[in-house]
Amino acid sequence: MMSVVSYGLGTVIGFLIIGLLIFWFVQDVTQKKHTVLRNYPVIGRLRYFFERQGEYFRQYFFMGDREEMPFNRATRGWVYRECKDEGGMIGFGSTYDLREPGAIIFVNAPFPVLESDQQCSLPLTIGTGYCEQPFRARSIVNVSGMSFGAISEPAVRALSRGAAEAGCWMDTGEGGLSPYHLEGGCDVIMQIGTAKYGIRTDTGEFSPQKAKELAKVVAAFEIKLSQGAKPGKGGVLPAAKVTEEIARIRGIPVGVNSISPNRHTDIANMTELLDQVAYVRNLTGRPVGIKTAIGGWEFINDLCEQVLRRGLEYAPDFIVIDGGEGGSGAAPQTLADHVSLPIAEALPRVVDALLEADLKNRVRVVASGKLVTSAKAAWALCAGADFVNTARGFMFALGCIQALRCHQNTCPTGVTTHNRRLQRGLVVEEKYLRVANYCRNMNKELDMIAHSCGLHHARELRREHVRIVQSADQSIALNMLYPYPEIGRRRALQAMAADA
Repeated sequence: MMSVVSYGLGTVIGFLIIGLLIFWFVQDVTQKKHTVLRNYPVIGRLRYFFERQGEYFRQYFFMGDREEMPFNRATRGWVYRECKDEGGMIGFGSTYDLREPGAIIFVNAPFPVLESDQQCSLPLTIGTGYCEQPFRARSIVNVSGMSFGAISEPAVRALSRGAAEAGCWMDTGEGGLSPYHLEGGCDVIMQIGTAKYGIRTDTGEFSPQKAKELAKVVAAFEIKLSQGAKPGKGGVLPAAKVTEEIARIRGIPVGVNSISPNRHTDIANMTELLDQVAYVRNLTGRPVGIKTAIGGWEFINDLCEQVLRRGLEYAPDFIVIDGGEGGSGAAPQTLADHVSLPIAEALPRVVDALLEADLKNRVRVVASGKLVTSAKAAWALCAGADFVNTARGFMFALGCIQALRCHQNTCPTGVTTHNRRLQRGLVVEEKYLRVANYCRNMNKELDMIAHSCGLHHARELRREHVRIVQSADQSIALNMLYPYPEIGRRRALQAMAADA
């Protein structure tokens, strides 16, 4: 008799468990907020369970919050909270090590700005006086170049709509302009890569006709020389990710590795680069900038000298400086690990060269390279940047969990894959709001840091407002580590004040 009762009870419990699993399965695949649960119903709940319990157990078994690479758990958690509009609050003190060389410390003012006197950072115009249609950039933080191909259709759509909602620009990356970049109505910067995807003739040369057509819908053009992930090598898109649509937009064969030349075949020196900048600007009427990683000072010094000799109309309207930390897509590990300067050294040196040449007002500076937090972005403004671009910060906003599969077409969150089943997890109507929240909260916290430093808004940040830790218990002000140029020092400071 007992065995029958036990059997019956076991059957009931079994049905209850099966029923619960079915309930969870249906709930997970139909909800739209969590990409992992949508793509991996039921089993995906283990990730969130361990994530919640991790704070209690990781001190015994796992690495700390600040040790993981390329982005540690604390950084990712901060971005996730910002994009969900949950605020960047913590309890019981920071895990950020202020004794670690390179740590950033902002110089708080004894009498910070009252809330009634605080201001929001103002827009800056790019190309004023040198092109027919200057570009008024509203946001300090913007979406860096990620091509359609490297990232998926729903990812591009969500970024476009989120960028429009937040008022920031979106860079196309070197894969060309897709209809999805235009879906949200945001300001778009068309990147001209070394293969000239989306802006080339059938034989691969630059197409003036396509450039003029694109100028009707984009805000600016960006000639990419190199990027931090793979300086000295062109873009790499594995064959598995070259779909019919991507091939059509780029103008290349389907299912074949898309490998760009390691440099523009028609730009072999600074003279040809500046000629191309002026040519595209005159052709399109739009601002034209360049993007490059920095390996030394010859490039920026040569650029400044030639502009001063030839005239300001040859200067790029903006320069995007990418640090060696860059990389949201496929790249050879050797290049990603060891080639080009990190943004911490490259950015102030580039700004110094522009200040010495009195070109800082003419050429806007955009900083890029792992600047995914408001503190890193504020450091860039202190160093002299006018804007900050981030790719991986916005990828986290889309739901990226740093699975490190960007190049394998198996991204579990649908951000960097063209597998329709995996893309299903990325719900555009939900994720675009997180993109907008991340951008708005980044800008908001930039101003918050400035207010703490006694400034009215973030564009007033200068090198004297931040200190860099050199060794344990020893820091140095950035304006002492990288002094403003002695030549034209007063003029340099006046130029930076005019920007604000």
